[in-house]
Amino acid sequence: MERQDHPSVQDLKSDFEKGKLSRREFIRYAALLGVSAVGATQMAGLSLFSKPAHAASIKRGGTLRIAGPVQKMTHPAQFSWVTPSNQLRQVAEFLTFTDHNNVTHPALLENWKPSDDLKTWTLNLRKGVTFNNGDEFTADDVIFTMQQWLDDKVGSSMKGMMGAYLSASGIEKVNKHQIKLHLTTPEIGVPEHLFHYPALILNHKTFEGDFIKAPHGTGPFVIEKFVEGERCILKRRDDYWKKGADGGLLPYLDRIEYIDMGSEMSPMITAIKSNDIDMIDFGDVVATQAYQALKSDPNIKIQPVTTNITRILRMRVDKKPWDDNRVRMALKLCQNREKTLALAYFGEGLEGQDTHVSPKHPEYAPVKTPAYDPGKAKQLLKEAGYPNGLEVNLAVGSGWPEVVRYAEILKQDAAPAGLKINLQTMPNSQYWEKWTEVDLGITPWTHRPLGTMVLNLAYTADKDGKPVPWNESRWVDKEFSELLVKANGTLDIEKRRSIFAKLEKIQMERGSIANAFWINMWTITRKHVENLVAHPNAYLKADDVWLSA
Repeated sequence: MERQDHPSVQDLKSDFEKGKLSRREFIRYAALLGVSAVGATQMAGLSLFSKPAHAASIKRGGTLRIAGPVQKMTHPAQFSWVTPSNQLRQVAEFLTFTDHNNVTHPALLENWKPSDDLKTWTLNLRKGVTFNNGDEFTADDVIFTMQQWLDDKVGSSMKGMMGAYLSASGIEKVNKHQIKLHLTTPEIGVPEHLFHYPALILNHKTFEGDFIKAPHGTGPFVIEKFVEGERCILKRRDDYWKKGADGGLLPYLDRIEYIDMGSEMSPMITAIKSNDIDMIDFGDVVATQAYQALKSDPNIKIQPVTTNITRILRMRVDKKPWDDNRVRMALKLCQNREKTLALAYFGEGLEGQDTHVSPKHPEYAPVKTPAYDPGKAKQLLKEAGYPNGLEVNLAVGSGWPEVVRYAEILKQDAAPAGLKINLQTMPNSQYWEKWTEVDLGITPWTHRPLGTMVLNLAYTADKDGKPVPWNESRWVDKEFSELLVKANGTLDIEKRRSIFAKLEKIQMERGSIANAFWINMWTITRKHVENLVAHPNAYLKADDVWLSA
């Protein structure tokens, strides 16, 4: 039967032809509605964004050596950091894949099809896929995994991402290779949500809460050795389902070896310069120091990538003094954004505006960047009952140099307002253990291709009114939440942007966060690492990477 495109695809094409959508925006939204990437690019009058590797240039074998933290892992759905997902995404896989152009493709799905009202999503699973223990991949695995996401006891950020529109009872098994998601409200971002980094698909027959104890995934590698804080060695799987450009089964590499070198960047820089490692994983460490040190090295390959990554200064609104919006606004006014971006990140990014929507998000509505105004901040503190100023503690991870520098600059710039900020630095691992609990902290947030994704993750509540797991500031605003639900189901980009103008204004005027800057990122490897494409999330897709020497 000939596949029928979603009726909104023609509306998108019309908007594209009228200049309301860029080519990339058209391709992104057409892909979300189930049009293949090839079909969408052809409709936009383009060839594919990236060309397949030439088979003659591919070399099989070898070990890719990566410097990156080897953190404790148990339940993938509980991940709140990128690097562990980079290690396990070689072993387990996702239903979809959102590429470096923010276009979403099928992965373990063959395809998907939304209903006209975006409330029923049919997911067709890829056939002939097996887990590395020989079990067949079926709808039962997907349903089990999704039920884990939505289980309050698991505490997954997937609940914050999808729980507002999907419940466990809304997941229907049609047959062995097809499921339907029956949503309570329309949602355009379902395919992208399925690539959120805790969304690795689990083996329902063997998973009992700790992936390391039963490391059964559908991915191209298997775990050979895992020692927390030291090393993660991944070995090539010989019966992976996907073929490479040379006609043989992927992956091309024999092994991937993650080496934990701590959080200091200097040893990693030395190691990559001396060819002791092939790349640095920047999923949970920052690239600026490495970029500065390595950008002129002829043996190093640096790929820049524009991102929606930021460092969020967030305030627990259920704790004094942050339950008073005047105090929150006072702290926001103490940010000198131009100065902070220049000193903390070498100017390599964009100034923030106290809303968790980036100028690079397709829905972003342009707003004026707030000015540094310690005088107004001082007056707000006085009105809030702090005429003699206020002393607060700010928690930061010491392994993020730009976060520490942000905090140091803020401490200096807040002093004229009467805000005394005491910095509480700690190892990154310790910060991640308490990141949702500290009264005041600066949390690194990774790239999300749609503004709705991060707002659903961090600034909403569940059906019982309880803040979702990643709502670290505990801020829930009725008007904001209602507008966000509306935005989730709005496909028309101009209408969506109009809603976002209101969302951004609310977050800036009475929200729980501040952000001084959005950052650029780089993927940095030795020259002989081939076909590794820089991803804005710093995700590592290694199935078709090879080493030229």
